[in-house]
Amino acid sequence: MEAQNLHYFEKAPVTKAVAHFAVPMMLGTSMSVIYSILNAFFLGTLHNTAMLTALALTLPLFAVIMALGNLIGIGGGAFISRLLGEKRYDDVKHVSSFAFYSSIVLGLIVMAAVLPLIDSIVHSLGATPESFGFTKDYVTVMLLGSPFVVLFFTLENIVRSEGAAVTSMTGMILSVAVNIVLDALVIFVFHWGVIGVASATVVSNLVASVYFAFYIGFKSQFLTVSVKWFKATKEILGNVFKIGVPVFVMSIFLGAMSLIFNHFLIEYGDQAVAAYGISSRLLQFPEFILMGLCEGVVPLIAFSFTANKLRMKHTIQFTIKTILVLAIVFGIIVYLISGHLIGLFTNDPQLIEMGSYILQVTFLSLFISGMTSLFTGIFQATAQGTAALVMSVIQGAALIPVLFIANRMNGFHGVVWSLVIADAVTFIVGALMLYILRNKLQPDLEQLVQ
Repeated sequence: MEAQNLHYFEKAPVTKAVAHFAVPMMLGTSMSVIYSILNAFFLGTLHNTAMLTALALTLPLFAVIMALGNLIGIGGGAFISRLLGEKRYDDVKHVSSFAFYSSIVLGLIVMAAVLPLIDSIVHSLGATPESFGFTKDYVTVMLLGSPFVVLFFTLENIVRSEGAAVTSMTGMILSVAVNIVLDALVIFVFHWGVIGVASATVVSNLVASVYFAFYIGFKSQFLTVSVKWFKATKEILGNVFKIGVPVFVMSIFLGAMSLIFNHFLIEYGDQAVAAYGISSRLLQFPEFILMGLCEGVVPLIAFSFTANKLRMKHTIQFTIKTILVLAIVFGIIVYLISGHLIGLFTNDPQLIEMGSYILQVTFLSLFISGMTSLFTGIFQATAQGTAALVMSVIQGAALIPVLFIANRMNGFHGVVWSLVIADAVTFIVGALMLYILRNKLQPDLEQLVQ
């Protein structure tokens, strides 16, 4: 680790330290959302609603593959940051090597286990006869590339955990740039449609993974991809999975929520699913910026938890203020131009109307979803595995009953509003757990939740 990174961990003013860790992550995550939006944009130029529907239906699958990367990456990354705070540098090498090789193995297992079941998977995603073929094409390519996708999400977290936030951002932006170029080629030059868009995503993740592996292998002072440092000790497994499993569960629940949500929307036609697919991608932009802020400060919180708890408290306080300001700014923008934003993807008046409505409603919970991400990040950074697991479960557990009730009471409108209600329930649970754990984390943290 460069001395400059240690400076930001230990001595820089909190505002500068948060900016150092969070801004690159915010830029990187926002770029990743941009290429998700561009996937929909490029397919939208073909004026085929079934293709847009297939893209929306495959979100749960991508969430599961991403979850495997985060299982190792976030769990291992938080552990690495705590180890750095304790100056246990050899153990950092063991954890990073474990993360690298275990993520590849997980991706291979997914590919081998799920490919034979592909038709059943596509049906379970809710594909209609019109979108079945497109959905199957996308799923097939994503499964074949799953080892690279898992590795990408793992390495991005591992690199950031040692304070190399700019390197992490560079890798994410590289992935986005490659994806955009390939999207344009496969749609406008090769005319590969959905298969091309899925292939572009896989290849871009592979390129970024090679970049991260090169950094770890040749430039990082503490991280390594050398197999000779590989260890799977009880301490490593326990600390990685204590935080990684809740993250995995959360991602699975998010995928399941998206799947269940799509099944409810299917009742209202392919246009409802396509409208949600477009609006959810637009919502991802501010959500991922806030998520980037919260994930960006996790290494700083984790390091400070073992080295300087007062600094940890100040970091959390500043992050809360930043979430509030960003949520207000994004909220104003979307209410002014929501119709124009949806209109970038389609010229169908009904699709624009439905997408604009979904976008405006779901933006109401932007602040509380940002705070929920921060609560989860605090629990991850401070090794509060049980609290992190509760946060993971409650997001899915809250949405499912709300969906059933809201759909019966108010149809399509109830389905859309269920997202806001579920976010509010998750926020309340997270705030209560932070209050309960305040003395365990740091006595002065009581000030944060009063």
